Amino acid sequence: VQLQASGGGLVQAGGSLRLSCAASGILGATTLGWYRQAPGKQREFIASVTSGSVTDYGDSVEGRFTVSRHNGLNTLDLQMSNLKPEDTAVYYCRAQRKMTPAYTYWGQGTLVTVSS
Repeated sequence: VQLQASGGGLVQAGGSLRLSCAASGILGATTLGWYRQAPGKQREFIASVTSGSVTDYGDSVEGRFTVSRHNGLNTLDLQMSNLKPEDTAVYYCRAQRKMTPAYTYWGQGTLVTVSS
């Protein structure tokens, strides 16, 4: 499994940014998700989409971020709006499968910086 995240960058507070994750080698019943890690903090759940298109969001971003998955292309997008300085972090894509063969893979991360 390989995960390639892209789309990070510098944006002003209140602005928008779109992240994309291209997944290859994943099996059926794999959930794709976004996580982030700010300096000095633990990695935080942002959003996920199951293979059946069920979405879930972390409390800190619900209402501002929208996750979408394109199964035919194995891509996962994260549309981020009304960005705040506290959204500054490295954003990671994750692929997880709970049934056999189970696995969890992480992408390399993409940096999002929100200036005030």
